[in-house]
Amino acid sequence: MGMIPPAIFALYFLKLKRQPLEVPSTYLWHRVIEDLHVNSLWQRLRKSLLLFLQLLLIGLVILALLRPGWRGQSLEGQRFIFLIDKSASMSATDTKTGVTRLEDAKSRVAALVDQLDSGMSAMVISFAEQPNVVQEFTNNRRLLHEALARIGPSAGQTDLTGALELADGFANPGRVTVDDAGGEFEVTEQQDVELYIFSDGRFRGVEGFSLGNLQPLFLPIGRFESQNLAITALNTRRGEERAEIQQAFVQVVNFSDASQTVVVELYLNERLLDAAELDVPAGNAGSTTFHLGNEVRGVLRAKLDIPKQFNDQLSLDNEAFAEVEDRRDSRVLLVTPGNTALESALSTERADRFAKVEKVAPGVLEKKEFLSQSQSDTYDLIIFDQCQPKTMPMANTVFVGRLPPVEEWAEGAETEPVFGPQIIDWQRSHPLLSLLELGNVQIIDALVVRPPLGGRVLIDSTKGPIFSIAPRGRYEDAILSFEIVGTDEQGRRTFNTDWPRKYSFPSFWLNVLGYFSGSHRDSHLHNQPEKPVELRVNSQAEELEVELPDGVRQIIRLETPGRLTFHGTEQLGVYTVWDAGVVAKRFAVNLFDREESDIRLQARQEGEDGVQVVESLSIGYVDVAAQSLSSPVRRELWKLLLAGALVVLVLEWYIYNRRVYI
Repeated sequence: MGMIPPAIFALYFLKLKRQPLEVPSTYLWHRVIEDLHVNSLWQRLRKSLLLFLQLLLIGLVILALLRPGWRGQSLEGQRFIFLIDKSASMSATDTKTGVTRLEDAKSRVAALVDQLDSGMSAMVISFAEQPNVVQEFTNNRRLLHEALARIGPSAGQTDLTGALELADGFANPGRVTVDDAGGEFEVTEQQDVELYIFSDGRFRGVEGFSLGNLQPLFLPIGRFESQNLAITALNTRRGEERAEIQQAFVQVVNFSDASQTVVVELYLNERLLDAAELDVPAGNAGSTTFHLGNEVRGVLRAKLDIPKQFNDQLSLDNEAFAEVEDRRDSRVLLVTPGNTALESALSTERADRFAKVEKVAPGVLEKKEFLSQSQSDTYDLIIFDQCQPKTMPMANTVFVGRLPPVEEWAEGAETEPVFGPQIIDWQRSHPLLSLLELGNVQIIDALVVRPPLGGRVLIDSTKGPIFSIAPRGRYEDAILSFEIVGTDEQGRRTFNTDWPRKYSFPSFWLNVLGYFSGSHRDSHLHNQPEKPVELRVNSQAEELEVELPDGVRQIIRLETPGRLTFHGTEQLGVYTVWDAGVVAKRFAVNLFDREESDIRLQARQEGEDGVQVVESLSIGYVDVAAQSLSSPVRRELWKLLLAGALVVLVLEWYIYNRRVYI
């Protein structure tokens, strides 16, 4: 190939040797005679534009075949897995080119895909709340590029664990088999797999995961100095002084290094209701309260009017939504032989805003009046403290220190109480345990009760589950399996736990009232994207329609009458549940996640000069150091060179024809 340019160059030194020809006159052949003066093989090189263009053309083609490019991340290995974070924070627009972090990550992966040789294979996995295999292992670069194009942004949280487990499963499929003698052996030898993680690192480390033959490489996307203003809370509540007046509470957090002034606008059914100017300190939160008045119903939308001088780089959290429903006085029945702590927690002013609580003694369970009321939807919630009815009522229930008269619950319960259970975990994301701290609660004894099929353990202890919840038709039953107040061997009343002395005790019972109190229950839930939403609906239909924020409708079949479980919550906004053309329920999905809204890269100081570097990822017992923020990926030039060669070829053809025919 290197001999082609000299060959072309030599052609311009050649001179054609003419054959002698006799003519009657030379008058018309002066130039021919002049050319015959030199009848040798070579001639002097004269200036030629065509020679220059031909040499340039060949030079461009040779360079293209050599595949030049900018030096950067190069692929070393045979198998590659690309993990691409598509969570909410990856929609930030703080990249050098102004595109989103997700688009920047996809372009980096695309550049790496272009480097794949025939003996290499790669796969692509995207992840947010849930992982998704976009393309399995292949050496087809076209398929990999098409897979990258299919990855879209998400508003969900970041969870790397599921993506790592998927990657491990595909990297090591069916390694061990069993022969006829019962012995195990390796089917294939394990090969190292290069694991590229493209993310801004807005998540906690992954515990209990072994990388094995996965060789991780973390390439962070984003900047240290990125800034964002975010709505992190939108709640509706009753006024502290006047319970008939509704209020809207909006919280805004400033994820930047300077204080900001922002205007919060509140809309009701897309009509501007009010606006307030809010000063938010750097790295801190500010809040404002709007008075909605009485008899307010509809969709609330809070929006940030951000100053032009503030470069807000994430728009997903600039709006928040909430549904305001009609207030209905819910009825709650407390059946107890006497429990001062529980009665006090259910008789506060705040508790009264949720429901009217009635108190009766266990003896009423035998009366016909109670049996009639319990089977007629009279109460939204019945709390059985140290007692149980003969049959389950047509209402939601909470049992304290006792089991429901249902075989499914009895089958999962220990026959004898256990002593000294220590709380080790509780479901903070569940509304019943929202904003509670239970690690300091001491319990003397408790029953270990496992929920029936379809139930959930909400509080787990060193001895087993002590608080669970399970559906029962269109109702729910919650079991707190330890007594608050008990009776000792002498028959004296005594406390079985120090929980009533903690701030979490009255908060828990407020959560109980808020969760079970009729129409109030769903309006206080903070539904987050890509997480299932469970709703009670006043309908016996087998199918309902759910209208998404973009107007698309989905038909959802109800497994249990009156209870809707919806999983398609990828979009932010208000979802409407339709029952035969009538609105049965609305619910809102908001980001409300400080980890995702704080789009600044997590940094640490390194060296004597205190240089900022990206915090490493913790995967199992391995700290995966981040590559340089400016780590370029290889940029290929051969396509541009071939395009230039084509232009030169067309120009050379044009000039040649002009010289011949003109």
